[in-house]
Amino acid sequence: QVQLVESGGGLVQPGGSLRLSCAASGSIFGTNAMGWYRQAPGKQRELVAVITTGGRTNYADSVKGRFTISRDNAKNTVFLQMNSLKPEDTAVYYCHYNPYSRAPYWGQGTQVTVSS
Repeated sequence: QVQLVESGGGLVQPGGSLRLSCAASGSIFGTNAMGWYRQAPGKQRELVAVITTGGRTNYADSVKGRFTISRDNAKNTVFLQMNSLKPEDTAVYYCHYNPYSRAPYWGQGTQVTVSS
């Protein structure tokens, strides 16, 4: 089993910044990918960004140049630095852990609201 604990969500004004963190614990071993998805009201859950243990990254087009994903492999923690936030970034953000050889895991979600 793997547990994912997210933190860092909240309310921010347009143009502001937030940093999300997700710490994984439990059966963590081998190569894997960690990332963030988000789901806005009435919309499907979508990929925001993902990073592998080797450091390869992938971003949704809508966040390229504004969001940066990083990870600390020693601490099994992934971060999402979100800059130049827009109202359309408002969503519940979910941490995702993909061990490749097993079913993936999801965090409980953290709310990000961008509003003036």
